[in-house]
Amino acid sequence: METFETLYAANRLAVERCVRYRIETRADADDVAQEIWLAAFRDFGKLKSPDSFKPWVLGIARHKIADYYRSRLGAPKLEELDESALSFSFSPPEPTLVEEALEKLPAQDRRLLRWRYWDGMPLDAMASALGVPVGTVKSRLHASRQSFKKNYPCPRKGDERMQKKLPEILPKYTITPLDQPPFPVKWEELMGWFLVPKMGERLTWAIYDQPTGKMDLKYDMKTTGRAEVHGIEGVELTAVESRYDGTDAEERRFVAQLTDTHCRFLASSHEEDGVKRLVTFLDGDAFTPNWGFGEDNCGNETNLSAKGDIRREGSLISCADKKFLLDITGRYEVSILSKRWDTVCVMDVETYNSGVVSEQYLDKNGRTVLWRRFNRLDWAFDRYRKLWTEMLPENEVLIVNGVKYVHWYDCITDYIL
Repeated sequence: METFETLYAANRLAVERCVRYRIETRADADDVAQEIWLAAFRDFGKLKSPDSFKPWVLGIARHKIADYYRSRLGAPKLEELDESALSFSFSPPEPTLVEEALEKLPAQDRRLLRWRYWDGMPLDAMASALGVPVGTVKSRLHASRQSFKKNYPCPRKGDERMQKKLPEILPKYTITPLDQPPFPVKWEELMGWFLVPKMGERLTWAIYDQPTGKMDLKYDMKTTGRAEVHGIEGVELTAVESRYDGTDAEERRFVAQLTDTHCRFLASSHEEDGVKRLVTFLDGDAFTPNWGFGEDNCGNETNLSAKGDIRREGSLISCADKKFLLDITGRYEVSILSKRWDTVCVMDVETYNSGVVSEQYLDKNGRTVLWRRFNRLDWAFDRYRKLWTEMLPENEVLIVNGVKYVHWYDCITDYIL
């Protein structure tokens, strides 16, 4: 039988990821992780098979995390959860109007309404859990009910927009620098996929090759229900990928989570060679290179303002020497489809994709107006056997810390139609 030390070494990172996803404070997360491993060591003799070690220790982690939040909130004791609660599961496909309206509310409002009207929690118990007087609970509940009324009934989003087709040829656009300082923006879209992971959201977006401007791929996306991955709640969404003419359609499914501070992927699922393949944030290198972002895969920030990590003068870019380089680099007017958009440019330098720089122009609603990709001169050289200046000699070039990056393709969404 494998030793505890061997199994600990093989599963340490999975447990750390699980804990750090659920507990934001690093010191608290480390304390809880220590409690998990102490409990696992103490009860290791009860484990019947080493093949069950990972789900077993993740079950311990789930209980210890629940204990952590009970101790902080004074909430009623949760029912015991078995190991199946850690599975990758999708919710029913269609959300109710009530659920959609709730999703529009701040987290504290949702919690109060669920406690009172779903769980039947008494006012005095709510007051105890929150550490406030009963009168304060009553006033907060009243405010939460008023917020709910404003959003219910919640109309289905995107239905009208979905009837509008993206053009097969990308319209000409202009990007003009503005003298005004860049504005801060709330950006809740999934990085690289443009959909906001909230109930009822729909979006169509497309990739256009340059310099031809021809549509290459189109994605029809929507959220389909609530989902839970390893004890973390998010929403499920689908992305149907097709060629511009609608052929060769392929569906992917994701689970993503949106919080007040970050937006991140929790899991991805697609079919390959007749086999459904699932990966989650606990799967390390099988997940992180394609879907992970930020320290411990915390996701991309939703509250953006210029930090000075990336500085731009025309086509010359200089970057700070740090990980996860994503920053607002200026304010621009984007003109496209006979419309003018006041935007900020968010640049990502080799963070989400190695060897890739992106420009993302966001309006004041935090929605993408235009997205542009640039490849490092030698990106994927083993595949193409040419430098990008040879393959696309007429395309725009950025110089990032002295290295050339060549414009490859653009994306727009039906948000701008």
